[in-house]
Amino acid sequence: MTTVTAPVSRPTLSPASWSEQLAFVLMVGVLLVAPVFLYPLFVMKALCFAMFACAFNLLIGYGGLVSFGHALYFGWASYVTAHLAKVGTVSLPYWLGAWHWLVIPLPPLSPELAILAGTATAAALGLIAGALAIRRQGIYFAMITLALAQMMYLVAVQAKFTGGEDGIQAVPRGTMFRVFDLSNQMTMYFVVAAIFLGVFLLIYRIIHSPFGEVLKAIRENEPRAVSLGYKTDRYKLMAFVLSATLAGVAGSTKAIVLQIASLTDVNWPMSGEVVLMTLLGGMGTVFGPVVGAAVIIGMQDNLAQVGQWVTVIQGGIFVVCVVLFRRGIVGEIARLLRIRL
Repeated sequence: MTTVTAPVSRPTLSPASWSEQLAFVLMVGVLLVAPVFLYPLFVMKALCFAMFACAFNLLIGYGGLVSFGHALYFGWASYVTAHLAKVGTVSLPYWLGAWHWLVIPLPPLSPELAILAGTATAAALGLIAGALAIRRQGIYFAMITLALAQMMYLVAVQAKFTGGEDGIQAVPRGTMFRVFDLSNQMTMYFVVAAIFLGVFLLIYRIIHSPFGEVLKAIRENEPRAVSLGYKTDRYKLMAFVLSATLAGVAGSTKAIVLQIASLTDVNWPMSGEVVLMTLLGGMGTVFGPVVGAAVIIGMQDNLAQVGQWVTVIQGGIFVVCVVLFRRGIVGEIARLLRIRL
C-alpha cells in the first residue's frame, strides 16, 4: 500500500512582512550613516528614548494597558546604574528593632554589569508595581501606576545615594567587557546602536509570538479571552514586567551615555513624554515609537533656545497630530501605503 504525502508548501512572506523588513533595513542604514551627519551624542540620546518608547508601546499598544508611571522604571534603573558605575558600594536597609543599613563595599562596576543591575532593578520594581496595578482596569490602573511612580520619586528626593536635586553626575563610561573603551565617542555610539537593535528585535519577536497574539486578544476583548481559558492577569503582569525591564535597559544605557542620573528621569513629566512619543509616532506600530522619539528629542534639541516654550510647542504639535493624524506618523503612512509598519 502506497502512502501519499500531501505536498508541503513553503510559507511565503506577505507584503506586510516585506514592508517591515524593508523598513528595518532602512533603519539600520540610517543608524550606520547617522554619526556622519549628526552629532553622535544626540543620536545616542534619541536611541535611548526610542528604546523607552518601544518598551512603553509594548504595554499600551499591544497590551492595551495605559501606564502613567513608566518613569519609575526608567529613572530608577538610571540611578542604580549610575551609582554602581561610579561608586559601587551598596547600602541595604534591614530591620532589627529599628531600621539599620547594611553597607556592602564594592568597587565601581563595569558598564555591562551596571546596566544589568539597573535592568534587574527595573524588573523587580515592575513585578511589584504590576502585581498591585493589574488588579484594576482603565483609569484606576493608570492612577495606581502614577501614584507608585510619584511615591518612588519622593524616595529619590530623600535618598542619599541619588544625590537629591544634584543627581549623580560625572558617571564614568568605563570599558565594556574589558574590550570596548566607551570613552571613545564612536565606540559608545555603536554599542548603544547594538543595544537598541537588540531591544527592538526582542520586542518585535514578542509581539509576533503566540504570547503577543494573546496580548492583542486581551486588548481587543478581554472577556472573550477569559472565556477561551486564558489567565489574562498573568499575561498582563508578564507584559508589564517585560515593558518595565526594557524601560530599565533604556534608563541604564542613558545613564552611561549622558553620564548623569537626575530627578528628571523619575518625575511624572518623563512618563508623559514617553506617552507623547508613542502616540506621536503611532501607538500599536512597530516603528512608530522610534519615529516619535526621534521627533521629540530633535524638537527639544533644536528648540532649546526658547526655554519653557518647548513644552507649549510640543503640546500644540500633539494636538495637531491627534486631530489630523489619529494613527500617528507611522500609522498614517502605513494606512496610505496600505502596509504594516
